[in-house]
Parts: sequence; C-alpha cells; structure tokens
Amino acid sequence: MKYNHKLSVLILFAGALALGSCKKDFLDTKATDRIPASTLQTDTAVFEAFVLNEYIGARLQNKEADGSNPGFGRGFEYSMWCSVSDEAIYNNDDDTWLVQRGQLAPENLGALGVIWGRSYRSIRECNYALSVLANISMSAARKSLLEGEIKFIRAFRYLDLIRNYGRVVLMGDKVYNLTDNLQDPFLFKRVSIKEGIDYAVAQFDQAAAKLPLDNSSNWELGRATKGAALALKSRLILYAASPLYNSGTWQAAVDAAQQVIALNKYGIFQGGYGNLFLTNQTNEAIFERLFTKNANHVHLEIANGPNGYGGWAGNTPSQNLVDVYQMTNGLPANSSNPLYNPATPYANRDPRFAATVLYNGASYRERNVETFIPGGKDSKDGSDNWNTTKTGYYLKKFMNDAYPLQNPWGNAGFQPWIYIRYAEILLNFAEAANEAYGPDAVPSGASYTARQAVNMIRARQGVNMPAIASGISQTDMRTAIRLERQVELAFEEHRFYDVRRWKIADVTENLPMRGVIITKNTDGTFTYTSKVALDGRKFETKHYWLPIPRAEILASNNQLEQNPGY
Repeated sequence: MKYNHKLSVLILFAGALALGSCKKDFLDTKATDRIPASTLQTDTAVFEAFVLNEYIGARLQNKEADGSNPGFGRGFEYSMWCSVSDEAIYNNDDDTWLVQRGQLAPENLGALGVIWGRSYRSIRECNYALSVLANISMSAARKSLLEGEIKFIRAFRYLDLIRNYGRVVLMGDKVYNLTDNLQDPFLFKRVSIKEGIDYAVAQFDQAAAKLPLDNSSNWELGRATKGAALALKSRLILYAASPLYNSGTWQAAVDAAQQVIALNKYGIFQGGYGNLFLTNQTNEAIFERLFTKNANHVHLEIANGPNGYGGWAGNTPSQNLVDVYQMTNGLPANSSNPLYNPATPYANRDPRFAATVLYNGASYRERNVETFIPGGKDSKDGSDNWNTTKTGYYLKKFMNDAYPLQNPWGNAGFQPWIYIRYAEILLNFAEAANEAYGPDAVPSGASYTARQAVNMIRARQGVNMPAIASGISQTDMRTAIRLERQVELAFEEHRFYDVRRWKIADVTENLPMRGVIITKNTDGTFTYTSKVALDGRKFETKHYWLPIPRAEILASNNQLEQNPGY
C-alpha cells in the first residue's frame, strides 16, 4: 500500500483523566485516539506509526487542509502559499490579504500564523522519538533507518523556521516538558542565523547517511530518502549564501547541489510540464506527498476552477506573473517583440504559461474559458458570480481535468504534491555557479555551466524554449535565472522566499497586484485594460522575517526575543 502521510487515527499521548468522585460508568472509558506512552515505548508497530505521523502536522488553524492534515508548507490547501506573494491573490481572502497589505502583527499573522508552533511541536516529537528509539527493541538496521528519517523531518522543521523567522531556538535532543524550568537560559535563546543553518545542515547530512537511495518494498513510498535529505540541504545552503542570510558561500551552494546531481538518480521529466504535477513517482520528483482515494485533500479543481464551471476561483494568478512569461522566441512579451500582438496577448507564449494559467480563450474541459465582459460565462456576468476571479485568470497548474469539478467529493484530489524536484536542484546549481564563477565556467567536479543547467530545463519536451546563448554577462544571467525560477517553479512555494532572500521584496511586494479587464467588442475582438486586483499592497523592511506569535512570547514569560520592527 502506498504511503500517504495519513493514518486513520493520529497518535497522541494519554495522561490520567481526573473525574473527581464519579462512579465507574461510561465516563471511565479510555479515549480511543490516545495511547499511553508506555505502549509507544515498547510496541514497535505503534512506534513506527508515530514516526510516520511526523510527516504531517496537527491542524492549528481554521481551513488548514481538508480531509488530511497539513504536510510541509501549504501545498494543496484552500489558500496556497502563492497567494501571499506576487504570484496570485486568494479570491476569498482567508486571512491572506493582510499579508499582502503588510498588516502582519504578532497578534495576527493571518494564514501564516502556525509555522512557529507546528514546527516546535514536531521538533519536540522528533526528540521524543529519538529518545524512545535508543531503548526500543528493534534491529540495528531498522533503527538506523528510522533515526535517519526522524532527523530528516526535524531538519526540515528547522529549515522552515529559519526561512520564516531567521534566528531560531535550537532544542538539541532534549525533550522539554511543561514542568521544566522556564528560566532555563537555553530554552528561549535564539541563535544566529549561521548557527541555525549549520545545525540543520548537519542534521540533513546525518539523515542522508542513514537513509536509502530508493524507496523499496520494505521502505514505503513517499518517505524520506538520501536524495531528499541532500536536496533540502541544497535549498538551505543556497538560502545561506543569499543576500538576506549572508551566512554561507556560493561555492558551498554549488557543492550541495552537485551532491544531488552526482547521485545520477534524477532527471527532467519528459512527459509534459503539466503532466509532471499529475503523475506519481516521476524521475524528477525527489520528495513528494502521495495521496490515495482514502486520503482526500482539498479538491483542487472545484476550489480553483472558474465560476462558469461551478468552481470557486481560489488562488487566482496575477497579471504581474503573466507578464513575465516570454514569447516562444525567448524574448519578453512586449511591443518590441515581433511575435507579440496586443490583440492576442496570450498567443506564442512559453508553453509553461498555458500549463499554469487559465486565461480568456484557453481550452478547458468542454469549452473555452470566457472571462470577458459582457456575457462571459467565467466573468461576473456568469453563474455563481461571487466566485468570479478578481484578476481575470484562474489556476491551471496541478489541476487534473480527468477529475470531476462539480460534486468531486471522494472522486478527486489524488494528484501528488511535490515538495522538491530536480529542476529546482539545477536552478540552485545555476544560481550558485553563476555567482561564484559566472555563466560559462564549469565548476570543479561539475559537468556543465550555470547557463547549460538552465538550458536543460528550458529544453524539456513540450516546452522547448530557446537556449540562453553563450556570452551573456553574469548580471544578465542572474536576471535570467531569477526569471526561470519564477516561471518554472510558479505556485510551488518558492516565490515568497526567493524575493526575500534576494532582498528585492521591497520592490516586488510594493507593486500593485494587477489583473485585467477584458471587454468583448461588437466585432468579436477583445480590448484588454489593466486594473488593480488587490489594493493596498505594502512591504516594509521588517517583513523580510515573520513576527513570532505574541502567544509564544507570552508563554516564554517574555524571554523569547521578537523579530525587529514588531
């Protein structure tokens, strides 16, 4: 049976239930969703189930996931991570607009309010699992695998904390309890960014040394592998070298990406860019969350589909994103490009555009999308107009047209969510190699240049975008790599962090969130008018890091240091 990151019953610790002087009756029955710690410490099957559950987290906020608990990040939820960046807006807000408008506060982080709490809860549980593993009866080989898996999950939680808050509290292997002394000087001490990164990198290395190269019949699908540990380490070391972190070197980032490449296990999926996100276990997916029919998540098609089809609009792509897709000749989509026609602005675009965005005239299911006015079926003139897109676009990426859009319950939502894939590793390598050596130098131990790595992605079957030519400057190559990340990794939870680590968020996140009004003329042609889809966007220097929730500060008796500006 495929591993789906979900158990029918989540395992919790049970303490004694005080019932005063109640007689022994139905109130004395034991809760069936809790087990005593003694069972966890002696029953290997229960312990392994506990470890398995660490791939998901507890629901700590309204509208988190649906049918299965949150995984790593906000993938496949109603408001996705794209909708707190310049990629999209969430049509129905769901506490994302306050992030876009710079209204974040320690008392209200909106959709981003659970990262600190969920991460440290998971870290404590991982520490507890390691303490049990040391004494539980199990083969040495199996113990080693589980240790690698636990350290992998713990390292990811630290990665998530670092990229959102910067300086973190390192808990080591200690299992803290409510009865511990709150005056312990290490319990709330935030270390430097470099110290936090060094610790998480070491954890990824230790995990990689114990994890298998491949999932096999005795190592369930979807769980951590050596490649997954090294790939997430590559992401973290790239962040470390970036301007916001300034805690590492570009050479180290080259080496970390090269470690994954040297496994000779992964490649660029050649079955179509759109199909990559609908297919389990491709050669490109390094670490992914798999779902089965008995483990539903948000039904993406209805959650994000056009209102004329009965969809709810959901995460609607912005004009800001649409404008960055090049024409098929590899040049920008503007009036100086001979392939660009303002009367048909979506023609001749990078094929990844049509695989990512539903636009007016796009072929979708039984007809073409109609976001025009007057009379467009997917506009405010269509049915269910409260679900009309505010940007003029709908999300196509991740959507499986074979699944029902209307009444999908239990019959849709089974595509994978890819946490990290090989194209990201090539882009990590390209960025680091360009910064360290320039576009056309082959780093020691590598087989290609930064420019060639990007071209491998652009040459994907079905994409076939023109190669970036040799002779490009380092500055222009930097721009090309950043654009390639924006297009290739759109809606995959990268843009929010990329613009921050590059320290360009003060520009990108202060631009209006634009959309388009499409008017159908009497002769059948269309007029395209730019509009502001979400007003009041604002980004301040303090927003490069999230504030630590006020509740966490108070729980520490004000010993936990808040991020500057909050």
